[in-house]
Amino acid sequence: MKKEMLSDRHIGIRESDIPDMLKRIGVKSLGELISRTIPSKIRLKDPLKLKAPMSESEFLSHINALAAKNRIFKTYIGTGWYGTITPAVIQRNVFENPVWYTSYTPYQTEISQGRLEALMIFQTVVSDLTGMPLANCSLLDEATAAAEAATMMLSLRSRQQQKENANTLFVDTEVFPQISSLIKTRGIPQGINIVSKNYKDIEFTPDMFGCIIQYPNASGNIEDYREFVKKAHEAGCKVAVDADILALALLTPPGEWDADIVFGSTQRLGIPLFYGGPSAAYFATKDEFKRNMPGRIIGLSKDKYGKLCYRMALQTREQHIKREKATSNICTSQALLATMAGFYAVYHGQEGIKDIAIRINNIASLLNKIFVKLGYKQLNCSFFDTLRFALPENLSSQKIRTIANEKKINLKYYVNGDVGISIDETTSLSDINMLVSIFSVAAEREYNEIKEIPEKSSIMKELRRKSPFLTNKIFSKYHSETDMMRHIKRLERKDISLAHSMISLGSCTMKLNPAVEMIAVTNPMWMNIHPLVPEDQALGYKELINNLGEQLKVITGFDGITFQPNSGAAGEYTGLRIIRSYLESIGQGHRNKILIPASAHGTNPASAIQCGYSTITCACDDRGNVDLNDLKNKAEANKDDLAALMITYPSTHGIFESEIKEICDIIHSCGAQVYMDGANMNGQVGITNPATIGADLCHLNLHKTFTSPHGGGGPGVGPVCVKEHLIPFLPGHTHFGDATNQVSAAPFGSAGILPITYGYISMMGEEGLKRATQCAILSANYLAASLEDSYGIVYRGENGFVGHEMILECRKIHEESGIDENDIAKRLMDYGYHAPTLSFPVHGTLMIEPTESESLPELNNFINVMKSIYKEIKEVENGTYSKEDNVLVNAPHPEYEAVADEWNHSYPRSKAIYPIESVKENKFWINVARVDNTLGDRNLVPSLNGSLD
Repeated sequence: MKKEMLSDRHIGIRESDIPDMLKRIGVKSLGELISRTIPSKIRLKDPLKLKAPMSESEFLSHINALAAKNRIFKTYIGTGWYGTITPAVIQRNVFENPVWYTSYTPYQTEISQGRLEALMIFQTVVSDLTGMPLANCSLLDEATAAAEAATMMLSLRSRQQQKENANTLFVDTEVFPQISSLIKTRGIPQGINIVSKNYKDIEFTPDMFGCIIQYPNASGNIEDYREFVKKAHEAGCKVAVDADILALALLTPPGEWDADIVFGSTQRLGIPLFYGGPSAAYFATKDEFKRNMPGRIIGLSKDKYGKLCYRMALQTREQHIKREKATSNICTSQALLATMAGFYAVYHGQEGIKDIAIRINNIASLLNKIFVKLGYKQLNCSFFDTLRFALPENLSSQKIRTIANEKKINLKYYVNGDVGISIDETTSLSDINMLVSIFSVAAEREYNEIKEIPEKSSIMKELRRKSPFLTNKIFSKYHSETDMMRHIKRLERKDISLAHSMISLGSCTMKLNPAVEMIAVTNPMWMNIHPLVPEDQALGYKELINNLGEQLKVITGFDGITFQPNSGAAGEYTGLRIIRSYLESIGQGHRNKILIPASAHGTNPASAIQCGYSTITCACDDRGNVDLNDLKNKAEANKDDLAALMITYPSTHGIFESEIKEICDIIHSCGAQVYMDGANMNGQVGITNPATIGADLCHLNLHKTFTSPHGGGGPGVGPVCVKEHLIPFLPGHTHFGDATNQVSAAPFGSAGILPITYGYISMMGEEGLKRATQCAILSANYLAASLEDSYGIVYRGENGFVGHEMILECRKIHEESGIDENDIAKRLMDYGYHAPTLSFPVHGTLMIEPTESESLPELNNFINVMKSIYKEIKEVENGTYSKEDNVLVNAPHPEYEAVADEWNHSYPRSKAIYPIESVKENKFWINVARVDNTLGDRNLVPSLNGSLD
């Protein structure tokens, strides 16, 4: 009997569907379609050498056995990661809920109100706790946020400082080492000179533009930075503060002592350790710096009828618009984890958060008192959660380590012999007694059992927080599980996700996130491991990372890999940093130009600028291909300075360019490298690969091709695969003693996501992966053939076929009817669909990518919807309905309008609300009408505490 395999469930197209689909496309077989779509010279000659696929049940047994190889110790290492308690109501209803984890970044405002409100809650939490007026809706991790702070301060230099090339950044020695390392990785290519000293010893000089300090500092001491900040500002320096978000419940927030930027991690707000990630970083600043702020900002606005709503503000800063002039290369953030952190604050409220922080501080104070009596010297005068002890004479840290290891306890061991302890939310009375026993046995002293935790603050009075926080009513309404569950459900009903319908976003690959893979991630043996534990405690992770690395090397054809990058854009930056290091090693470090096709993702030029390169844009021809003559001429003209070509394949125009190998050869002949953007790997896997095509390295988007979830805008993972000559330049990490090119806070980035991709590859196998690619291409060509006569397809390959996505023509429609691509996108919402990619890479078009996960009935329903909308456009064109009042320009039609007593349109209510039969059967009710995009930018309100009135 045949085993039931994941490929049978993951791929939506049935074998019986294929003949009719091929007939509509105009080919006789799937093999013919692939051979006429993908150039023969780049197709693989042999199958991928992957292990035979596991069934779903076999994989669950395997992944749980791998997890069991990890050993969970009670960990007090701290250093940016802490034990937490994730409320079950949040884990069950958000982290494990496909409505939240399969949704996309909320560009389409009207069908994203739920997660926009959730992210606004997150921003409010950050603003309240930091004392800053403006926060974004998350960044990738704490170290990346630090690097973004450095870049932002550089951009905020005065004209005089820019003229005098003030390029020195001060980083305090008591900043976590992984933070300092990433600042160096990101800062040096931008010409930043980094000076590291104790902040008390620094002398401000005219070449200094910014300072980064930590609060409490890396050793756990709470420093009073007020005078330092005052002196920095007098010297023309900006100050960025890496602050412990939970400590700010008790400490005077940096915003109250005039910090310019406050950043850090929200992992302490109920997010599991996940061996280092994912978790959401936060970033807050002053209102006057809003145009320079990295990441996304959620703001208030109103819909066309005046109803208050949420939207992503200041979208003109986005990379696809500003490209090389973007404020940052950040694309994916950590939306899912930010949502969870925000809900954690809602569930606990001000008093709950404060109680958690007070309890942590009380435990630390109690242990400090006991350990001092045992003969240990506490080095922190004032502290929140972290103690650092100098040991008594004749007592070594190795003796303490031996005793602690026997009791399955991890402590922090400093190079100079000091020992540290960071208390967290999970520390219990029994944990306290275990710690006391370790230190008393090591000191050969007696101790009495601790039976209660006395209330005693160790925070100096002048730095204790006096201002309230989380005062908005939302933080006091949902403290029972029933109320919290209903609050989460109320928000999720406002959003379209893959749980509702196909999301056909081109170049975003919104495919199924198989439930069996998601189940694996919630195993506590994956969730509860600190990233800095000894290697022998994380053998399961080590084997998982090694196995997945081998799989991805086989798939790409490359020889080395890093998992550090926390997003696709971070992968781009990493790849470029690797190229820079390689060129420097062969005496070609002067090469500083990157050639990028005009059709490239906007993050490509943004990443190049972040990495210290300048960019050269290469034209595309009328058929959507890279203009070979233009590329050749520009490569030749800049051959002495050319570092690399960045190219996406298949292209963002949705075609497999036949001259791709020639393009790679041209670049290599100039002594440069070929960087392949892996955003469109869903059109390659099993049929071709970057190495065969001629690239030197590529990044992969695990949240696209390899089924890890988008999460409403993150988490993402962007591992980079490289040829053998680039392996020595892959990112290191300070934890392993070599921080060269380090690009994430954790040694393996967002390791907690990796079981998802590992499951996908392990269960699909070579045949399943290849079949998925074939069906993705089949479905795209089926849609193209079905919509050609109405809308038209902008680009096709040289044999007349599209790749795994295609661009729908809407410009002629606009010329003839006045209806534009945005009107079509909004009308799709009335039919229960998320819009395709809007006006990228070609303005005035829609880019559609169906993926292999959608069934033929779903594809046919989408086709029927698009044809129905086309008829509605024709009704405007022929005058049946005016250009001012029709179902498209008034779309979407919200629920409150649908049920209103008045109906002030020339078309019937039924046409607006139930345009075709399938909508009647499965109506998605929209919460708001079309949102005013300019109101929210003119009046930025990034917090629930603000108002547009």
